[in-house]
Amino acid sequence: MKKLLFAHFIKDTLSFFIIISFSISAIVWVIQAVGFLDFVTEDGHSLYVYFLYTIYNFPKIFHRILPFIFFISLFYQINKYELKNELLIFWTIGVNKLHFIKVIILFSLFFVAFQIMLGAYISPKSQDHARSFIRSSNIDFFPSLIQQGKFIDTVKDLTIFIMSEDSSGDYKNIFIKEIFNPNKLNFKEKSQVIYAKRGTLKTFGNKKYLELYDGKISTKDGNNFDSFSFTKIDFDLNQFDSKTTTFPKIPELSSYLLIKCMYYVSKDINLITDTLTCDKNSAKVVKEEIFKRFYKPIYLPLLALLASIIIFISKEKKNYRFFKFTIFFFAILVIIVSEASLRYISQNMLGLYFFVLFPLLLFFSILFFLIKNQRKYK
Repeated sequence: MKKLLFAHFIKDTLSFFIIISFSISAIVWVIQAVGFLDFVTEDGHSLYVYFLYTIYNFPKIFHRILPFIFFISLFYQINKYELKNELLIFWTIGVNKLHFIKVIILFSLFFVAFQIMLGAYISPKSQDHARSFIRSSNIDFFPSLIQQGKFIDTVKDLTIFIMSEDSSGDYKNIFIKEIFNPNKLNFKEKSQVIYAKRGTLKTFGNKKYLELYDGKISTKDGNNFDSFSFTKIDFDLNQFDSKTTTFPKIPELSSYLLIKCMYYVSKDINLITDTLTCDKNSAKVVKEEIFKRFYKPIYLPLLALLASIIIFISKEKKNYRFFKFTIFFFAILVIIVSEASLRYISQNMLGLYFFVLFPLLLFFSILFFLIKNQRKYK
C-alpha cells in the first residue's frame, strides 16, 4: 500500500514537472530565439540555420531552469496533496513524516543524476552542434541585408555601400572596400576599394556574386598604391564569412576536455588544442564550468528538503500561508545563491568553500533538526 501511494505521488509530480518544464522552457526559448534573430538580420545567415541553431540551444535552457522547475513541481504537488487531505492517507497507514522526506530526497537523487548527464554531456553536445551550423553556413541571407544608402559590414573584412537601387533590382554607384593581409609578418595591411557605376546581384547554384560594370579598382599594399579601370567584373561574395563567432565557447566543450585542462593546469602545463587554449587564465572559466556541470546539482536534494518541510505544519493553523510563502521564497533565495556563488569559486578559496559547503551544511542542519524533533511529527 505504501509503495502504491508513493508511486502515485511520484507519478503526479513527474507529470506536473514535464508539463511545466516544456511550458516555461518554451517561453524562455522563444524569448531567446528573438535575440538570435541577429543571425539573420545582421549576420546574413539563412532562416534554416537560425531555426536549427535555436532548436539545438533548447537543452541549455532546460538545464539552467531545471532546479527552479524541480522545486516548483515538488512544492506544488505537496501543497496540493495537503489541501486535498491526501497526505492524511500516508499518515493513516503509518507512514512517518521523516520517512516521507526520505523518499522525496531519494527521488531528488534521480534528478541530480539527470541534471549531471544533461549538463555534462547533452547540453555541451547540442550547443557545439548548434555552433557547427554557423561554422558551415555561408551568407545565404545576404541579399536582404543590402539597403540603399547604408553601409553593410555584415561579413568580415568587407564593407559595401550602395547609393541607390532601381525598380529592376540594379544597383547604382557601388562602393566596396575589402581588407586582406597576406603579409602578416610585416604587419602591412593590404586593401582594395572598388567603385562601379552599376551592378547586379547574381546567383549561380549556391554561389552569389556581384556583377559590376564601368568602374575602378584602387589597391593599397603598405605604402604602394595602384589602380585600374574595368568594364565588367564579377565580385565573389562566397569567399567571405559572417562576423558570427564560430570558435566554440567553454560551455560547448566536452567535459573530458575541461577535466583534462584542469589536470594539465595542476601540473603547470599549458594545453593547446584546436578548440581550447588551456592556461591559468582560461582555467578560471573552465573551473566554473566543471563545478556547474558536476557539483551544482547537489543543490537539488536541498530544494527537495525545503519543499517537504511544509508537511510539518497543519493547513488549519493561522500562519500556514505565511509559513508556506516563507519556504517558497527561501528556496528561491537558495537558487539565487547557487547561481551567484558559482561566479566566485575561481576568485578565491572563500568563494569555493562557500559554494561547496553551503548546500551540505544547510541540508544536514535542517535534517538534524527534524530528526531531533521527530517525536513531535509522528
